[in-house]
Amino acid sequence: MNREEKLIKQWKKDEKAVFRGWDFSYIKRRYKQEEPKWNYVGIAKKLIKKSNSVLDIATGGGEIFSEILSIHKPKKIVSIEGYKPNVAVARNKLKKFKAKVIYADETKKLLFKDEMFDLVLNRHGGINKNSVNEIYRILKPRGVFLTQQVDSRNIKDLIKYFKKVPIWTNNTLGKVGKLLSNKGFKIKRKGFWEGKLIFKDVGAIVYFLKAIPWAVKGFSVDRNLNNLERLQKEIKKRGILEFKSKRFFILAEKNEP
Repeated sequence: MNREEKLIKQWKKDEKAVFRGWDFSYIKRRYKQEEPKWNYVGIAKKLIKKSNSVLDIATGGGEIFSEILSIHKPKKIVSIEGYKPNVAVARNKLKKFKAKVIYADETKKLLFKDEMFDLVLNRHGGINKNSVNEIYRILKPRGVFLTQQVDSRNIKDLIKYFKKVPIWTNNTLGKVGKLLSNKGFKIKRKGFWEGKLIFKDVGAIVYFLKAIPWAVKGFSVDRNLNNLERLQKEIKKRGILEFKSKRFFILAEKNEP
């Protein structure tokens, strides 16, 4: 087996590796993701100390939410997750907090009563006009919404290797902030950040792209072999592959009627 065949074999191994929750530990020594200048978990912990009823949107495997809950346990704890395999993972992770974990699409109608929560959290979950309306509806007056989002322009320099057009383009600080303001939220804090996403080998990129299928739709090693070989040539020259990661956050309060 020559070097090229060995590389492809490794890429296919990485492609088949299991991804659960929001856990990238499989490639933890093979990539580095810089973190935003703000601390989402730190902000959420301060908010949850004052909360009696919290909803976590797109909880993944409950990893981040469980860390937030470690500081305070509100009377009502609910999370929703739209990727079915993650639901069982989240239930197991959050059972010590007696959290209710529901399988639901966060961009559709939320099956909760009006003014049910005083705090809604959303880290990297979908957000659109409908979800903003629903979040406003289920929040109590002066209830708080905190979100950290992946900007639409995230890793465009990686995606261009696959000649794909991003399937979503409206996720920017300006556009989401306008949606919230138009609905009646008061923006308390907001911020935009750009940092580095670094890969030490192409197999780590394979695993990463399989974990976020919306970035390169229909991605597979066989289908994108030529693109991966281009990346391999780049990493051979540079030693690493570096791309631009973009995030933004908004802390908003529901105005009283």
